[in-house]
Amino acid sequence: MSEQNPAGLRKIRRALLSVSDKTGLVDFARTLAGSGVEILSTGGTARALREAGLAVRDVSDITGFPEMLDGRVKTLHPRIHGGLLALRDNDEHARALAEHGIEPIDMVVINLYPFEETVAREGVTLEEAVEQIDIGGPAMIRSAAKNFRDVAVIVSPTQYEWITHELKKHGGALALATRGELAVSAFDHTSDYDAAVHEYLLQHDQFAPAAAPAQELEGPAAEGFKETIHLTLSKIDDLRYGENPHQRAALFYTGEEGGVAQAEVLGGKEMSFNNYVDADAAWQLVCDFDEAACAVIKHTNPSGVGTAATAEEAYRKALATDPVSAFGGIVAFNRAVDERAARAVTEIFTEVVIAPDYDEAALEVLRSKKNLRVLRAGAAAPPGGLDIKRITGGLLLQTRDAHRLDASELKVVTKRAPTEEETKALLFAWTVCKHTKSNAIVYARAGQTVGVGAGQMSRVDSVRLGAMRAVLPVAGSVLASDAFFPFRDGLDEAARHGITAVIQPGGSVRDAEVIAAADEHGLAMVFTGVRHFRH
Repeated sequence: MSEQNPAGLRKIRRALLSVSDKTGLVDFARTLAGSGVEILSTGGTARALREAGLAVRDVSDITGFPEMLDGRVKTLHPRIHGGLLALRDNDEHARALAEHGIEPIDMVVINLYPFEETVAREGVTLEEAVEQIDIGGPAMIRSAAKNFRDVAVIVSPTQYEWITHELKKHGGALALATRGELAVSAFDHTSDYDAAVHEYLLQHDQFAPAAAPAQELEGPAAEGFKETIHLTLSKIDDLRYGENPHQRAALFYTGEEGGVAQAEVLGGKEMSFNNYVDADAAWQLVCDFDEAACAVIKHTNPSGVGTAATAEEAYRKALATDPVSAFGGIVAFNRAVDERAARAVTEIFTEVVIAPDYDEAALEVLRSKKNLRVLRAGAAAPPGGLDIKRITGGLLLQTRDAHRLDASELKVVTKRAPTEEETKALLFAWTVCKHTKSNAIVYARAGQTVGVGAGQMSRVDSVRLGAMRAVLPVAGSVLASDAFFPFRDGLDEAARHGITAVIQPGGSVRDAEVIAAADEHGLAMVFTGVRHFRH
C-alpha cells in the first residue's frame, strides 16, 4: 500500500462474471460496464448479459479452449488463475504475465451451482447431486480471495448494492478494506458449500466411514457420532439483546426445516432472545400431543398444559392451572387458532402466541394487541436431529429426546394397577414432565395439569413445591416424576396431598422401598424404564 494510495484503492478494469443465481446480475453488470470495466463470462451468464445488450468476452476466447466435458471444464486454466493470483506490485509476476500473454482479472463475480437446492428436492439421485458439485467456481473464488490485495471477489447478489456504492464512491475502484471483507465472506461461502457436500455424501453408504465394532458399544451409543461435524449457521436476524440487555444476540438458521427459527411473525413487537427460547419450549411441548393441546410457558417451564376438543378449551384448562404465573407468558397451540381461542388468549397479558396457523378472525383479534407477538410455526420440526449445548471450550451434542410413551410400555409395580382414567392422566403428566426442568414433578388429571414442581435441587422439594403452588385441588390427581425416586420420602409427601397414582422411570437401588411406600398408601405406580432429564 503506497503513501499516495493510503486506502489501498485498486481500479477494477476487468471482471469475470459466472453465476447460477442471476438475481440483480444485469444491473450490476451495467454498473461495471458504465465504469469502463471489461466483462468476461461463460455459458448461460454470457448469454444473459448479451441478451441485455452488454458487451461480453467469452472465457474460451481467453483460454483458447472451448468449454468441454459437459461444462465441467471452463475456467480451470492458467490464463484465468494466473490473472487472478498475480501480485500487481511484483515485478517477476508482471514479467510472467507478459511472457505468457495473461491479462490481470481484478474482480470475480461468482455464485456456485445450487447444490443444496438440488439435494433438497424429493427423489434426487446421487448422480444428479454430484453434477451440482461446483469445481471451477470454488477454485476461482479461492484464487481471488487469496489475492485480496489486488482482486475483489463477490459471491452473493446481496453484495451488489454495497459494491456498486463503493465503486461510485471511489471512481471505479475498491478499497483494500472492502476487498478484505469480501475475501472473508468468500472463504465463508466456500466453507459452507464444501460442508454441505460433505454432509450429503456421508448419507450414502459408499461414502460413510466404517462403523466401530458392534461389540465395543452398547445401547443408543452404538450409532455413535462422526469424528467431525460441520455446523453451518446462516443469520436470520439480529436481536435487540440476549438474555440480558448487556448481551448481544442474533438468530441463526441451521438448515433444519420446521420449528420456531423459521416461524413467521404475523404481528406484534419484534421477538427477543428470551421470547424465542420460551416459544421453542412451548412449541416442542404441544407438538408431543396428538390431541388438541395448549401450553402456557414461563422461563421454559410449563405453568399449565391442557388438552381438549377445541383450542379454546385446551387454553382454558392450561390457564386454570396457574393463572397468576400465566401473566406475561408464552402460549402455544398444536392446532390452528380460531376466534374463540384468540379472544381467550387476549383476556390477560401474553408475550407470545405460537400455533401452526390462524384463521382471519383470530388474527384480527390477536393483532389488536399491538405488543402481542404472533408466530405461525407451520409444521412441527421432525423428531430427529441434534440437540446442542455450549460449554466453555466446546459443544455437547446429543440426539433429541424424541421418545413418546405408549400405554403398552407401562410396567405396573404395585399391588393396585391404575384405572383407565388414571392411565390417561399418567400418560398426560408424563408428556408434560418430559418438557419440565429437572428435578421435575407434575401433578395432573387427564388432559390438565394441576401443579408443577420444576428445577429443584431435591426431588422431594419438587414434590412439595408442585403441591404448594397448585391452584386446583391436588387430591385425586396423579403424579409424574422425570427420574426415579431415590428415597421413599417423595412418595410419602405426594401421598400426603392425596394423589392416587404415580408414573416414574424406576431403576433406583431403593425401588423396592419406594414400591412398598406406594402400596402402604394404596397408590398405583407404573415404571416407564425411560428417564427424561432436562437441564
